[in-house]
Amino acid sequence: MPKVEITIPEHLEMQIAQMVEQGEFVNREEAIEDLLSTGLKAYKTSGPMDDDDREPGLEDEGMMGHEDEYVF
Repeated sequence: MPKVEITIPEHLEMQIAQMVEQGEFVNREEAIEDLLSTGLKAYKTSGPMDDDDREPGLEDEGMMGHEDEYVF
């Protein structure tokens, strides 16, 4: 299996570590692999949104102080 090295924000690392501690995943490697796979499947299903498809005023909804963190 190919290896990939990434740098992620500390808040994401903390969330992954918490999921591992809670037993949702066996280890960090499994967590990252599963979360990445799930994200890719969701992206394929919904696809990228064009600016024309976005509802006005929703671009900032859900932001929690981090440019890449959304609350659903």
